[in-house]
Amino acid sequence: MQPAEVIHALWDRIQARDWPGAAELVAADAVIDWPVSSERIVGQANYIALNREYPEGWSIRVLRIVADGDQVVSEVEVPHRDHGVFRVASFWTVADSQIVRGTEYWTNLGADASPSWRAQYVEPL
Repeated sequence: MQPAEVIHALWDRIQARDWPGAAELVAADAVIDWPVSSERIVGQANYIALNREYPEGWSIRVLRIVADGDQVVSEVEVPHRDHGVFRVASFWTVADSQIVRGTEYWTNLGADASPSWRAQYVEPL
């Protein structure tokens, strides 16, 4: 699979709760960082378990995937019935059809309040 196809398949398999299928796309020694919460996920088993154990009520909508060689960026929206709408910008490195490295920036829509000084320049989404 091409790197962009790997990332498309990852999100599809996570949405389907196809954990063995998702695991096939993540290298055994992959490292995924979540800077917003200051966490590092080391290894395929931890990455899959973390996603598998997340409380149900969510779905995934891929907004875009852009690839340049082995580097892939995805933007995904994850609405959750109890926790609101999340957005994630993910930066992936893919080698031999597996994710070997990732950095994901997860946030809730509207999590950061817009400062009043910007009001004259912006409009709400």
